[in-house]
Amino acid sequence: MNNRQSKILEVIARQQRIEVTDLAKRMNVSPVTIRKDLDQLEQRGLIRREHGFAYIETGSSDGTQLVYNYERKRRIAQAAAASVEENETVMISSGPCCVILAEELTNTKKDITIITNSVFIANYINRSPYGKIILLGGYYQRNSQVLVGPIAHKNAQMFSPNKFFISASGFSETFGFTGSDYLRAQTVQELTKQARQVVMLFDSDQFSDSGVVKMASVESVDIVYTDDCIPLEKETYLVQNNILVHKVSTVA
Repeated sequence: MNNRQSKILEVIARQQRIEVTDLAKRMNVSPVTIRKDLDQLEQRGLIRREHGFAYIETGSSDGTQLVYNYERKRRIAQAAAASVEENETVMISSGPCCVILAEELTNTKKDITIITNSVFIANYINRSPYGKIILLGGYYQRNSQVLVGPIAHKNAQMFSPNKFFISASGFSETFGFTGSDYLRAQTVQELTKQARQVVMLFDSDQFSDSGVVKMASVESVDIVYTDDCIPLEKETYLVQNNILVHKVSTVA
């Protein structure tokens, strides 16, 4: 994704729905160019187009959530990607930051293998120049495009990656990192058992959401990549629980 497309996502996220001609003026490009950008974004499942308008659908899917605070998520993902070596095999769960991480790895690491239960991620990075994808089997959730359940758990037992990158939608000192779907959360819990190191990618805004389903306990997470807007009390709590916190700047 180029810089203009990143800016387009930010604009659409703020507006929710915008006329294509208006978007072309804002980006200072021709309508033909903006339509090409929108075609690519729509093919990735990030936006929708209808009767001269571009818009985003509400929901909890990775494609929907990816457009919000995109630049912040991109910086978090890039920082996490820097910790991955060439020839490494990593496991990546679903989640908007994880989607961008997978894209960053398959665009910059020539010999990387990604194990994932996210069909969305596999499709999203399909055009990236590098990387091998191992897609775990399981019950397919259509809305989230994620594979969950006992089959996914069983298949994951075949692997022992150095790092397992995960995302969550909320945080609670009582439950740790939380999600909104029981089956997805349960699958992440099972997959954490296979990795030597569990790495959380977490937009600071999500610290304000307590969530409803436990995804990963504080004790199971080794590293958190977030941004410098993380509340001080949350950062202190994580550090006191032996979690290494990496913060990226929210300022360009």
